[in-house]
Amino acid sequence: MIQEDDWDRDLLLDPAWEKQQRKTFTAWCNSHLRKAGTQIENIEEDFRNGLKLMLLLEVISGERLPRPDKGKMRFHKIANVNKALDFICSKGVKLVSIGAEETSAKEGLLLWCQRKTAPYRNVNVQNFHISWKDGLALCALIHRHRPDLIDYSKLRKDDPIGNLNTAFEVAEKFLDIPKMLDAEDIVNTPKPDEKAIMTYVSCFYHAFAGAEQAETAANRICKVLAVNQENEKLMEEYEKLASELLEWIRRTIPWLENRVAEQTMQAMQQKLEDFRDYRRVHKPPKVQEKCQLEINFNTLQTKLRLSNRPAFMPSEGKMVSDIANAWKGLEQVEKGYEEWLLTEIHRLERLEHLAEKFRQKCSLHESWTSGKEELLVQKDYESASLMEVRALMRKHEAFESDLAAHQDRVEQIAAIAQELNELDFHDSGTINSRCQGICDQWDNLGTLTQKRRDSLERVEKLWETIDQLFLEFAKRAAPFNNWMDGAMEDLQDMFIVHSIEEIQSLITAHDQFKATLPEADKERMATLGIHNEILKIAQTYGIKLVAENPYTVLSIQHINNKWESVKQLVPMRDQMLQEEVARQQSNERLRRQFAAQSNIIGPWIQTKMEEISHVSIDIAGSLEEQMSSLKQCEQNIVNYKSNIDKLEGDHQLSQEGLIFDNKHTNYTMEHIRVGWEQLLTTIARTINEVENQILTRDAKGISQEQLNEFRASFNHFDRKRNGMMDPDDFRACLISMGYDLGEVEFARIMTLVDPNNTSVVTFQAFIDFMTRETAETDTAEQVIASFKILASDKTYITVDELRRELPPEQAEYCISRMTKYIGNDAPPGALDYISFSSALYGESDL
Repeated sequence: MIQEDDWDRDLLLDPAWEKQQRKTFTAWCNSHLRKAGTQIENIEEDFRNGLKLMLLLEVISGERLPRPDKGKMRFHKIANVNKALDFICSKGVKLVSIGAEETSAKEGLLLWCQRKTAPYRNVNVQNFHISWKDGLALCALIHRHRPDLIDYSKLRKDDPIGNLNTAFEVAEKFLDIPKMLDAEDIVNTPKPDEKAIMTYVSCFYHAFAGAEQAETAANRICKVLAVNQENEKLMEEYEKLASELLEWIRRTIPWLENRVAEQTMQAMQQKLEDFRDYRRVHKPPKVQEKCQLEINFNTLQTKLRLSNRPAFMPSEGKMVSDIANAWKGLEQVEKGYEEWLLTEIHRLERLEHLAEKFRQKCSLHESWTSGKEELLVQKDYESASLMEVRALMRKHEAFESDLAAHQDRVEQIAAIAQELNELDFHDSGTINSRCQGICDQWDNLGTLTQKRRDSLERVEKLWETIDQLFLEFAKRAAPFNNWMDGAMEDLQDMFIVHSIEEIQSLITAHDQFKATLPEADKERMATLGIHNEILKIAQTYGIKLVAENPYTVLSIQHINNKWESVKQLVPMRDQMLQEEVARQQSNERLRRQFAAQSNIIGPWIQTKMEEISHVSIDIAGSLEEQMSSLKQCEQNIVNYKSNIDKLEGDHQLSQEGLIFDNKHTNYTMEHIRVGWEQLLTTIARTINEVENQILTRDAKGISQEQLNEFRASFNHFDRKRNGMMDPDDFRACLISMGYDLGEVEFARIMTLVDPNNTSVVTFQAFIDFMTRETAETDTAEQVIASFKILASDKTYITVDELRRELPPEQAEYCISRMTKYIGNDAPPGALDYISFSSALYGESDL
């Protein structure tokens, strides 16, 4: 059996092989010399003087060789050949043997052929001789890059001559690759010449390398443009959402700042109900929008950083910090609004109570004074007898006593009117008018009383006797009657309380009053005894009595009737107090019910906040495990929402019952609301941070171990355990990780991690910085280089080239944004791809 080495040695002595080698190399040389407008016919003769050899090297290398000698003498020819050989040696090319570089190039070319022809049937490229005999490998290479030139499905393995000639003809006609081989020579040779096949195949590699390079460049540009388009969309969405949220805040704040009080409790209660609707219905979606806005902003900044784009700067007034400040202003106004509402409701409640108390006391007073002025101006004493005058005098004294007793009520009426004025009661005009009428009438009664007394005293001197029993009855009856009037007024007096303790105080006072009833009844019986004594004396001495006591208008029937009224009012007062006790007990149950829930919900929220914090600083697991824990936590929070809603319901019941204090808990509904909103925002923001870390890790090739190392370093210097480092701790953290920092370099880094000059470094900012330090990104220079390939090395690109090389959407995107190329070396309509590429990675409107 012939060995392969023997086979190669025999070929070297084979004239046919030598002829094939000469033909192949001649065709290869002409494929390059054609570019210079010349060719060779005989390789030994045409390269003898060295001129075309030097020209060939200039075409291949793209460089100028030393000027050739123009003489025709032998030494001139030798000098030119030596110049060519010196140039070859200067490029590190060895002219003898096959070194490692040549072997590597051969392996690389073979691997390229295997990769390109792998999908094709009946093709198995293992070498540069036998694998190419049937012509299918060459046809596969052409079809892989130019499927329009060959219909591979019609080729047959049993037609090697046809396959090879098809490949040769197509390559020469469409790919500018000269025919270097003969099909018959390849098919009829047991082992085709390896160098000849390699030389020919390398022409295909160079022919298609430009196309592949252009495809790679186009793919890179499409990827960069797609990133830019997606980022622009996210920026537009952020601007729109930020504008809408700020506009809502702008519209809402004036409503919450409106402190114009309504005149009635009903109207103020409606304002409170409108505020509840705002907190339950209108604000929660805006809380979510604000949170989503922050998440979108963080995600966008991460994507911009990962794509080596400048950070997004929103329009003036629409930074996340601007929205946070606006939101803070909204919540400050909101809190003040609710406090104002409750204060106004308290004020109106007291005003309504005082107004009703004023009307009640006025009605009692006006009822008492009715007809009194007419009685005081009577001249009845002018025609009275001695007894009658004395009776009139005593009657007037009793009236004066009664008048003095009513002085306190008039003062109370005036005091209530004054208080209503000071509290700015809406109907103060009517109150003042009525109060003034009462005061004027009271002054008039005093004047008339004094005048009548003066008249009676003037006449009294004419009379000497008086019925002592009637007088004693009158003296006893009048105070007792006044006492009953006061008792009835107290029993009917309105009250307002806010706690069990206050109503118990009223019950105690009422019980004390009831304890005085037996003594009062004794006084009544004593008065009745005087009346009976009068009747007994009159009957004994035959005295004819007049129908009424001459010293008082109070009869025993009148006293007994009023006494019955007092006794009837006592159980009514008992019932009113007991009803109020029941109401206060109900209020107390509401307080305890609210407290029982809030004392659970408040700590639950705090616990969840701590859990989120622990998950976010946990470095034991992967980011996916952190995400899983956070998602589970988020679901638990969502499931807990019904407890918040139930607490809101109990809070509403409390407010409807005018319950504004609760000694059983330190948590108010406002505390719970703020904590709940913070919890929702924190879980969403933390999930977003982990998502961005995953995005960073996957996009930049940061390993989980690196992320864990970053987290461990950050946690070590996060002294306050609040997810932030101050600048000094950040500097120490960087030093611990091997950074040699001067003041200038550290100041530069701080502008990257703290662009808003807040004097803190968040974990996300730290991760962003470390990612930039450890990962590679696309650059403007790479994109410019890609465009240069598509533009065939020109410094400008045409519209036709963009539409030919890029998908329609990306092509039109570039056309609409590229500026006109400025220069005399370009056709009309040429575009400047260099400034466009630079703008993609710098400050621009793209």
